[in-house]
Amino acid sequence: MISSLRGTVLSASGGTAVIEVGGVGFAVQLTPDHVLSLRTGDETFVHTSMIVREDSLQLFGFVDREQLDVFEVLTGVSGVGPKSAIGVLSVLSPDQIADAVAADDDAPFRKVSGIGPKTAKLIVVSLTGKLTATRRAAPARPSAGVPSSTSDSVLIALVGLGWPEKVAVEAIADVVAETAESARDTVPALLRLTLSRLGPAAQAAR
Repeated sequence: MISSLRGTVLSASGGTAVIEVGGVGFAVQLTPDHVLSLRTGDETFVHTSMIVREDSLQLFGFVDREQLDVFEVLTGVSGVGPKSAIGVLSVLSPDQIADAVAADDDAPFRKVSGIGPKTAKLIVVSLTGKLTATRRAAPARPSAGVPSSTSDSVLIALVGLGWPEKVAVEAIADVVAETAESARDTVPALLRLTLSRLGPAAQAAR
């Protein structure tokens, strides 16, 4: 079993890179973004999953262990092969996959080429309980200097007050993106601004 490779990039195009390790070139299938990040002659490291079939042996590579873990969970879903799994990771990050599963939302998976409505729904059902949405207080947009502990504390406070976590995370992200750092650099300040943003509209949605 080949679980990782460290070597020199011989070529990288399409969805495949050739990585030379000890004089042997390994063809590794990657997401398009991963391929674009590689440069011929550079040293690289990838986590890999080796798929063995009766008539083939394929290596799929990933930038980190999280991507690899999600790939292996996806390939355990009936009807989802390794190419479909790498297709999902080409479109969605592990956090986005986990969030979609947690929200019972199969729409993001239907946007992936080769994934139909039935398979998309099956992915959500099969992955329920197997993935953890790792995105917490870290907003989708850059925090622009707000310490993560500040956002974490505000998120905990909002959830404690009964706000849905997803709604709270998005509100914190909006405040961080739109407010000067000096106005929300403490927990009370950020909490006050976020509560103000949530306001009556969010109360009605609860």
